[in-house]
Amino acid sequence: MRVHARAAVAAAAALLVGAAVAVSPTLVPPAGAAAGCLVDYQVNQWTGGFTAAVRVTAGDAAVNGWTVTWTYGGDQRVTNGWNAAVTQAGAAVTARNAAWNGSLPAGGSTEFGVQGTYSASNAAPTGFTLNGEPCNGAGPTTPPPTTVPPTSVPPTSVPPTSAPPTSAPPTSPPPPTGCGSAAFCDGFESQEGGAPSGVWSVSYPDCQGAGTATVDTTTAHSGAKSVRVNGATGYCNHVFVGTTSGVSGLGAVRFARFWVRHTTALPQQHVTFLAMRDANDGNRDLRMGGQNGALQWNRASDDATLPEQSPSGVALSLPLATNRWTCVEFTVDGSQGHLRTWVDGAEVAGLVADGTPTHDIDGQWSSRANWRPSLTDLRLGWESYGEGADTLWFDDVAMSTTRIGC
Repeated sequence: MRVHARAAVAAAAALLVGAAVAVSPTLVPPAGAAAGCLVDYQVNQWTGGFTAAVRVTAGDAAVNGWTVTWTYGGDQRVTNGWNAAVTQAGAAVTARNAAWNGSLPAGGSTEFGVQGTYSASNAAPTGFTLNGEPCNGAGPTTPPPTTVPPTSVPPTSVPPTSAPPTSAPPTSPPPPTGCGSAAFCDGFESQEGGAPSGVWSVSYPDCQGAGTATVDTTTAHSGAKSVRVNGATGYCNHVFVGTTSGVSGLGAVRFARFWVRHTTALPQQHVTFLAMRDANDGNRDLRMGGQNGALQWNRASDDATLPEQSPSGVALSLPLATNRWTCVEFTVDGSQGHLRTWVDGAEVAGLVADGTPTHDIDGQWSSRANWRPSLTDLRLGWESYGEGADTLWFDDVAMSTTRIGC
């Protein structure tokens, strides 16, 4: 669902005042005119839940601090947000910039996201505004000329609000927390093109078919490069880009973070896009991928899945959003045989193995009480076992002994 709302939210104003109380005062005072602004809302939904990527574009004047509002048309409830401080009062939602993405030049954009739930309806939101100005063509009714100057950035302050993008574009996040001390952190910027090289190598498990992996200079989460994987359907078309760099020094407990963007929804049958060889499990892979349309972990040695592939178990995971960058984090505790997983900063309840068997989640996974993984590499790519072709991009890969964050 792609929404370009065209109606203002006059009735929500009182609710938004209440929402503002919950936000840090340093984020409250937005400045800058929003005339001609755009708000693009792209939702990825499943039964009872959704995520949405929200792109805000400044209008004909620079913005120094922004507040975006909208009104939901169903019974949606926001449970999490990233790259913005998000609050909700009734159907009205308010999102305020983070500390690092508040300055937008005229026509400049930034993106943030929300995750939520719904029961009866996930109807499209309406009445998008930026700093109180209706967006997407739903302009105010000819505002008096005397009110225009206060909503515009004074000429003397324009250079400071437009200067930061030259060194840190507002659409790019700051360096990820912990990357500087991570055992391994790579955004593929040093790659020269063609097949990944250096600390990365391309492999084709079992046989080489139609799957390919190349350095891409047209799509990136940050910087100018990423790795693109063209994943084809069928067992022989497996392709991965892997590294062992930094892995040996991580110890039994490791954390990893990567950004992924893919074009096709996860299929019903099993696919894999991340694999790690487990020296304590006959060098068989610990795999992350999808099944029944949702994210899952899979153990190659016994085909155990996390969560269990029951309707209730699958509902405790979530799909991998399409056509936008998604931050995926996980930790593996090899000494305890535990797993945890986060998507866009929020832990996924169905992708946790904590040593206490839970029906529909890790009951099957915990059936092997002595599972103590010793992981020796990290590979990103595509394996399709029965159906499912996809094009994926990977970027900003990091591994550490502590959580890295998005």
